[in-house]
Amino acid sequence: MYNEPIYLEPAFKERLWGGTKLEEIFHYKIPSDYTGEAWCISGHKNGPNTIKNGPLEGKTLREAWDGHRELFAGEEGEEFPLLVKILDSKKDLSVQVHPDDTYAREVEGENYGKTECWYVLDCEEGSEIIFGHHASNKQEFEAMVANGEWGDLLRTIEVKPGDFFYVPSGTIHAIGAGIQILETQQSSDITYRVYDYDRVGQDGNKRELHLDKSIEVTTVPHVDPEIERTQFYQEDLRKERLVEEKYFSVYRWDLEGECKGLTPEPYVLLSVIDGTGEVIVEGRSYPFKKGDHLIIPATVKTFDLKGNASLIVSNSNK
Repeated sequence: MYNEPIYLEPAFKERLWGGTKLEEIFHYKIPSDYTGEAWCISGHKNGPNTIKNGPLEGKTLREAWDGHRELFAGEEGEEFPLLVKILDSKKDLSVQVHPDDTYAREVEGENYGKTECWYVLDCEEGSEIIFGHHASNKQEFEAMVANGEWGDLLRTIEVKPGDFFYVPSGTIHAIGAGIQILETQQSSDITYRVYDYDRVGQDGNKRELHLDKSIEVTTVPHVDPEIERTQFYQEDLRKERLVEEKYFSVYRWDLEGECKGLTPEPYVLLSVIDGTGEVIVEGRSYPFKKGDHLIIPATVKTFDLKGNASLIVSNSNK
């Protein structure tokens, strides 16, 4: 039986809008000064993580999902359902939207659409995101897109560290410059660009837009999703529920001491955003530090936590 946490090696993505904060904040060895994303818990074909320890060391999370489904309580599905990443936006990301499961399967031939959520780790003062739009119906939305009325169409929100946003498929959105977020999402890499500030890529050409598909999948009118952040204590562990919806539940855990008898429910994803500590399974200690990402598999019946640390924690609700 696999009776220990599964530690994962991040996979990095260079982006036009990326920077160096992933190295400065988490001490990752990044590939360039344009590193925009660390895929931290991923079984997706475009960036599966390598397992760093235990019987499956050197294998990918994708391989673990395919060959050892007991680690995930026998959960069904063609691929690991969630993807956790950290983004560093030195510059504005493109304005974009993602499809739901049905559209992704019928049009793109992919398993999942993309519903996601963001926890703001840090940001420059005055940083903003785009979240939603002001069009009242589809016809108005199409006309404003066609006429490039971006200032009137797009809705901006100023953010601060600790803010949380739930971003269902169909939501127009963009992360602004100067923000670092931890994103929990469905395991999907489908993005439709609506607007890209007329930027050019490394080839000197403007990046592709996907206006027809964007118009088809965008929710009109925009409605802010209702979420209620609630918290409770279990010994020295403060748990704050950020969102619970049909694809995933996401929490922030703040540990100041020790908490015993935790359960994976049925398996749990842990991303350490600050501090240090240890996972204890049947008396054996597994240390963790800021920037580590691990899975407590379903084959671990209970575990303890000890230390002083903050974590973003998620589980699949499939």
